[in-house]
Amino acid sequence: MPRSLATTPNKLAIGGALALAAAMGIGRFVYTPILPFMSDALSLAGSEAGLIASANFLGYLIGALAASAGGLPGSQRLWFLSALAVSAATSFAMGLTESLQSFLALRFVSGIASAFTLVFASALVLEKLVASGRSGLSALHFAGVGSGIAGSAVLIAILSASGATWQSLWFAAGLATLVLLGGAAMLVPGGEEEVAPTSAKPTTATIKRAAPEPKLLRLILAYGLFGFGYVVTATFISVIAKSDPALSGLAEAVWLIVGLAAAPSILLWNRIALRLGAAKAFSLACLVEAVGVALSVTGGLFSMVMGAALLGATFMGITALGLMDARQLTKGDPRRILAIMTASFGLGQMVGPWLAGALHDVTGNFAAASYAAAGALVIAAFLGYQGREHVSKGGRETVSDDNMNGDKRDKIDGWPELREQLLAEGKAELVEAIDVLIRDSRRLEAAEALRELAQEPGLTKGPDTKTVH
Repeated sequence: MPRSLATTPNKLAIGGALALAAAMGIGRFVYTPILPFMSDALSLAGSEAGLIASANFLGYLIGALAASAGGLPGSQRLWFLSALAVSAATSFAMGLTESLQSFLALRFVSGIASAFTLVFASALVLEKLVASGRSGLSALHFAGVGSGIAGSAVLIAILSASGATWQSLWFAAGLATLVLLGGAAMLVPGGEEEVAPTSAKPTTATIKRAAPEPKLLRLILAYGLFGFGYVVTATFISVIAKSDPALSGLAEAVWLIVGLAAAPSILLWNRIALRLGAAKAFSLACLVEAVGVALSVTGGLFSMVMGAALLGATFMGITALGLMDARQLTKGDPRRILAIMTASFGLGQMVGPWLAGALHDVTGNFAAASYAAAGALVIAAFLGYQGREHVSKGGRETVSDDNMNGDKRDKIDGWPELREQLLAEGKAELVEAIDVLIRDSRRLEAAEALRELAQEPGLTKGPDTKTVH
């Protein structure tokens, strides 16, 4: 493949977006709009439908942890393209069986493939964007998730309107994944020096920090509650919409709204985090999502549209904000804490569909599970808030990023944009040092000097971490 076809940052970001659209928007989430048709044709119980979803999330959890651990041979490009091929194959295979056991196995493997694509495609694309000085295009890369959800909603709507069976819907999903795989392969180049990340040996400093602090423990718990809180609606919203007479024929449109709202959400919440700090932004997003989850089961067109929009506008943002906050609360190699956060999130989203399906079998609807999910999100907002004063080891009182006045940040030209880039690259300690100086207006000159130092090539060469989920 000629490297000239994929060397521009814009093409690279678009290629990454295509990969995420295939692996996440289709491979991970297309089950949601297809589920109502499967349930009607196969008479799936709510508990069975939830179990199938949980199998996929179990595979995703295992895949994310395995891919993040490092030590896998071969290139990142080979891994994510191979994972996309597996994702396409499992979607095709879903239409070839009616066995619950086969559904569980296929969705489990699909979850692993989705995680591998996300981790390796993001590692490769984000590293190249940072190296080219265009890290801001990472928002375009992650917009692929929402775009894939929206695209799959349109695809399912068109095919279902023409009378396609649920098997045909899965075949179409597999074909769409293959098309997107081709686009990603053309736009995302590899390189002779590009290899899968290797595992890092623990250092003495890492071992000494083995026990997380209380604030970090609360955030880990909050992240698990978020996983439970978002996934109930994200899995069953199409079924909920189809069961409401007021929304007859609009189930696919509801899922389309989720995707359209999700596409720009990373950029939106990054901007909010710049003004409020990651912790406050995390809590705010959880509260907004809790409203959306509750609205989705109150009945009526307006409530469902708002519920879908609020869910789409928040779930990707909360995912990123939680990882950003965890990174800021730790030092050294970030892979351990990111793996712990991934595990907490994965456990929450595994329990959610299974519990929701079981409650549906008892109550006949998803109201109880959705209100429980909304409650979990409210608790997550409370636990995740870290905007409080603390004292450093030297006894000097500092104020967290959440309490820093945004106007002071803006006194240094270009700092908000550079701050966002440095956080994305894992340079949280450098950001905190500059922020501390900015809080004291008498130290703006020193902060300006540090800002110039931060822009030197050696300090913005590449990210410390390649783990995203």
